[in-house]
Formats: sequence, C-alpha cells, structure tokens
Amino acid sequence: MAVVPSNEEDVKLLARLMRAEAEGDGKLGMLMVGNTGVNRVRGNCIDFKDIRSIRNMVYQSPGGFEATQKGYFYQRARQRDIDLARRVIRGERFHPATNTLWFFMPEGDCPATWFDQPNVGRYKSHCFFAPTRADCPSVY
Repeated sequence: MAVVPSNEEDVKLLARLMRAEAEGDGKLGMLMVGNTGVNRVRGNCIDFKDIRSIRNMVYQSPGGFEATQKGYFYQRARQRDIDLARRVIRGERFHPATNTLWFFMPEGDCPATWFDQPNVGRYKSHCFFAPTRADCPSVY
C-alpha cells in the first residue's frame, strides 16, 4: 500500500529523480534519495508545507532538486529504477534516510547541520539530514 498518493506517471517521475540524483551511489543510494522525496510529500512541515504530491515535490521551487535542471533527469525511466521507486512509495525506508528531508553531496565531510537540521548519517557521497520529531512528526 502506498504511503503517498501516486499514479504510474508519478512512479516514473520519482524513478527519474532517484536515478539523476544518486545513480553513482547504487541502488541503496537511490532508495535513500527516494526516501527523502517521499518524506517531503508526507511531511507537510518546515520547507515542505503543502507539498502533497510527488510532482509537487520533484518540481518544488525554490527548494527542489538540482537534477531537474540537468538533461539526464529527462531521460525515460528504466524498469529497474521504476521498481526502486515503487519500493519507497510503498513505505520501505533505508537508514540513514529513514526520516530525512534533505541530502546533499559535500566536497568533504558532512556538516553537523543543514538548514538547521541535524546530520543523521552519510551513505557514499551523500549526507542526510532529518528534522526533529517535534519539527516534523509526520515523517516519523
């Protein structure tokens, strides 16, 4: 059962985002990017109030994803990426991105905070940041 509303086009859109943002970090890295996106839809908090759909989340501006500005994002979704997107839409979560709303790829070490939210871990090239339960209870 889906934890956020979606149709087939939404699944493909999320799959394209996950690939464009984290293909270099492999399947698990892509799943974590998907977790972050799904959490933004679920959250309705902080910078993501009224982001109620996958399409709104992917194209949020300001505050959205840099990958949407690159040509690679606009390639057709591959079946293996679609399968990964379905997993996070169904609610599978992967540490450290379990409750995250942000991630980014620093040139060095992960900072302790990002947008005033604590670093909850790193996976390969990406650092992940989660709000507190008090700031965004719906991602917990």
